[in-house]
Amino acid sequence: MSPVHSQPAPAFRFRRRHASPSTVELFPECPDVISPIKQVRDHAPVADQRGSNSNQATADCPPASRTQHGTQGRETGPVRIDAAAPPERAHARLVGIARLAASSRPAETRRNSAERPEYFLLPVKSILNRCDSNRVPFEWTINPYRGCEFACKYCYARYTHEYMELDGSEFEKKIYVKKDAAPLLVHDISRKYSYASEKSGGEKPDHIAIGTATDPYQPAEREHGVTRACLEELAKREGLSVSIITKSNQIVRDIDVLKKIAARSSLQIDITVTTMRVKLARMLEPRAPRPDLRLAAVKELHEAGLAVGVSASPLVPGITDGEGELEAVAAAAKEAGAQWFFSGVLFLMPSSAKQFLPFVRDKFPRLAKQYEQWYAKNGYAPEEYRRKASERVARIREKCGFRSRPWVEIKQALTHSQLSLGWDAVAQKMEPTQACAAG
Repeated sequence: MSPVHSQPAPAFRFRRRHASPSTVELFPECPDVISPIKQVRDHAPVADQRGSNSNQATADCPPASRTQHGTQGRETGPVRIDAAAPPERAHARLVGIARLAASSRPAETRRNSAERPEYFLLPVKSILNRCDSNRVPFEWTINPYRGCEFACKYCYARYTHEYMELDGSEFEKKIYVKKDAAPLLVHDISRKYSYASEKSGGEKPDHIAIGTATDPYQPAEREHGVTRACLEELAKREGLSVSIITKSNQIVRDIDVLKKIAARSSLQIDITVTTMRVKLARMLEPRAPRPDLRLAAVKELHEAGLAVGVSASPLVPGITDGEGELEAVAAAAKEAGAQWFFSGVLFLMPSSAKQFLPFVRDKFPRLAKQYEQWYAKNGYAPEEYRRKASERVARIREKCGFRSRPWVEIKQALTHSQLSLGWDAVAQKMEPTQACAAG
């Protein structure tokens, strides 16, 4: 267990203050948080859960428990000599993806910035990865890269580097480019994909989610084009069900091939915007494009006739959940042409907590104790907070006229074990918020 989780959570009460019905704040007021009102008006430039939970231990779907990460079967194979690794891992025998990663050769790059990550070519055997879980509304994932340069402080996917026997802190420092992705995808779809998914009772095709454990449009894509290559193969097929999630406006580069996919298959695009406050966004998502650039991408995708929505995930307690803040993101999304809107409360796996909790202690010290209490025993915020957040999102969606994500609507008959995080669940009618009042 991560050192930040070493102390059990003491009993505590939610600390409330009087606020409008649209507010979810269960934290005390925190002066460390930048004023949302000023930043919502100020879009001047300054110099990304996703993903899913799975019952199956794969690198693209979080395992049900840390015991599945496994250090088994290391009797033979290469050894990683790493003085920075924990003692039990520094000289461990490597197998599977860890063995491949350790032997991956450096990938070429034209970048010469001292802050650039290391790039490696990862020889993989498959690009279409199965997610066998009733807790997610998709069957397959495509993650063109391992690791993500955007370095989001809260990123849940840091655990994926642990499969390669790397620390989660290296998630944004060592980026692995999956070799031969396009021909592998051709093979995988022919061999694995079903146009009559079991989850839909055979009525709908399997759904492929692109970008569940890495951003498919991070800077590496400009040089290596793995995402584009995969999309070009998908464009040759018809009758697929595909979604893409990203924090990058680079996606507009591929409007031509996205339109080809949409003409023959079902395609939905999610752009993540967690806050309209540019300074806060830079703190939380250091290398991701500014919120206004992402919203400009939403507008361009919408004007190109593509189905696009906005994700405000994760909703970060005490930091991005201020009164009017989620509503401001929704209003901006609506103005940009987003067709749907959703948000999920911060989920912290141990590898993510190891990075995020020190960040909170440093930047938001008044929230540190509450975070330790809330996330000490598991990765979820308290159920009451999640319920109120879900109700708030439902009100926002009703007020703005947003729909559910189309590919989620298809799977609504599924039973979700984490219903309080099911942002597309229908909530009872409540008083509308001020969001989208101008729309």
